[in-house]
Amino acid sequence: MDNHARKEVVRRFNKEVIEEGSRASFEALMHTGFINHSAPTGAANDAESMWNTFQHILRPALSDLHVQIHDQLCEGEKVSTRKSITGKHTGTLLGIAPTGKSISIDIIDIVHIQDGRYLGHWGINTLPSVLAQLRDS
Repeated sequence: MDNHARKEVVRRFNKEVIEEGSRASFEALMHTGFINHSAPTGAANDAESMWNTFQHILRPALSDLHVQIHDQLCEGEKVSTRKSITGKHTGTLLGIAPTGKSISIDIIDIVHIQDGRYLGHWGINTLPSVLAQLRDS
């Protein structure tokens, strides 16, 4: 698998899984040994916990959810992506009642792609500052 194909796996995941909520695509793109290295200490770090983040936290809270990929770099089996997840805060988000505000969560992540599937994930994001802004509104 070349660098272009690895980047395409990540683009597909962002579009089909995060943006569209496709369980079939999620199943097709996740390696059985997947580990989310960015999961909070003591929290589950498997594939299902990643699905739950999108399906039970982000997607219900954000209408018009959209993922925009700004940059991607690939070296070896790892793809780094700088992206934004945007949407309108129309559902409860981690205990914060809907505000109707448009929000943008900026993310930089690294995904280990093996055999065309997500094997590992590391990431940082601006969700904590977005939540702080929503609490202050």
